[in-house]
Amino acid sequence: MSIFNNRRLTNRTFKLDIDRMRRGWYSDKYFVNIANTLQVLAENNYRFSGHSPILEKLGIAPEGLATGDIEVEMQFFTRRRPYALIAGVDKALSMLRHCTGYFREDGTFVETWSHLRVEAVQDGVFTYYNGDPRQVQPVIRVRGRYRDFALLETPILGALTRGSRIATNVYNTLKAARGKPVLFFPARFDAHEVQAADGYAYDIAVRRFNMDFQQKLGSFVSTDAQGDWWGGFGGGTVAHAAIACFLGDTVEAMLAFAAVRPPDVPRIALVDFTNDCVGVSVAVLKAMFERYRVAVDAGLSTEAQKYKLFGVRLDTSSNMRDVSVPPLGDRRLDNGVNPRLCWLVRQALDSAWESWDLPPEWRERAAQYCREVKIVVSGGFNPDKISWFEELDVPVDIYGVGSSLMSNDDAMGTNTDFTADVVRVKVNGSWVDMAKEGRARGENPTLEPVDLSGL
Repeated sequence: MSIFNNRRLTNRTFKLDIDRMRRGWYSDKYFVNIANTLQVLAENNYRFSGHSPILEKLGIAPEGLATGDIEVEMQFFTRRRPYALIAGVDKALSMLRHCTGYFREDGTFVETWSHLRVEAVQDGVFTYYNGDPRQVQPVIRVRGRYRDFALLETPILGALTRGSRIATNVYNTLKAARGKPVLFFPARFDAHEVQAADGYAYDIAVRRFNMDFQQKLGSFVSTDAQGDWWGGFGGGTVAHAAIACFLGDTVEAMLAFAAVRPPDVPRIALVDFTNDCVGVSVAVLKAMFERYRVAVDAGLSTEAQKYKLFGVRLDTSSNMRDVSVPPLGDRRLDNGVNPRLCWLVRQALDSAWESWDLPPEWRERAAQYCREVKIVVSGGFNPDKISWFEELDVPVDIYGVGSSLMSNDDAMGTNTDFTADVVRVKVNGSWVDMAKEGRARGENPTLEPVDLSGL
């Protein structure tokens, strides 16, 4: 699975579409063309008869090289600066294990994966890049007959690119949040088929962050599919649609939710439906506490836990100014979930109990109940916005982040596209450098031999 348990995931997890992958269904067509070309040349016993300026400089004669069966060394790498957190390697290796080979004329597939020599890193390592394309750190290195695995370049690059992009983006977001939990909310922004891979990449990032910064953050995903590859489950509470079902009454929606859901589901109220985060937060807090207090006084501890308000979530749209925020004429300071709104909500939560009619023995307990309510924010958060909040010491406890975790933009420094290069070929039994101009064979100390047989 990763550096965290030193085990690799297998196709029992990935459930690859093996037959169509073998036929090039997921491959750029030029890889299909070259694989078929080389196979026909091999069947016709073609021998290289061209001119190789590279071999001439080295004083090497090809001596009737069988081009159709040429063996190559290919490296897969990214050039994200200054680093990329790698995920997707195990899925790529599973492709090599189950889809390397060729079809005979009768339609039977001949597996040749056992002839490959593969080195790969573990998911969860970093690669580093300084801007020089001749100094890359491969995450997978494959040696073998090119026509047997040429079709796999496209899906392998896709698995590595997406997994590593999301893992790196999540890691950078966690760093910006300075150890506060980051909820993984991008499921609604992409096809459902990618949820398992995306959730796995998120979990890799959380584990790596915990390892690097001696933290104990949990992985919090919003769908069960996102936890499929690592044993997690989706979590969540109340959506805007649920509040609409209660005709915009957030208090009644939360009381109904609390009454019927298991106590271990955190009660987080979404408080921006009527654009009054302060007013709604205080109203929900009071209603939940009243039922909590009644249950405690009756000795019903399980029932009381149903009405323990875990947090309030602020999700004000970026084109809106919450009614509790006095205008300053600056959209960044006025609209959406902004620092001033968070401070106002925190102050209102902490002092709400002071206006409640409470017996003396409940006053301190009520104050503690209010102080323990967490503030969760979502809507337009990315590392830059989170860093801004953290620098200002805004009283946010948890960040919900969505689309920015999928960003793949050069201007934002999030481009994680992977590339594959043939860097050496075997001529007369020896490996010869054959990288295209401007590229070179890279080294990576975290590469290790891979036994494909168990995948």
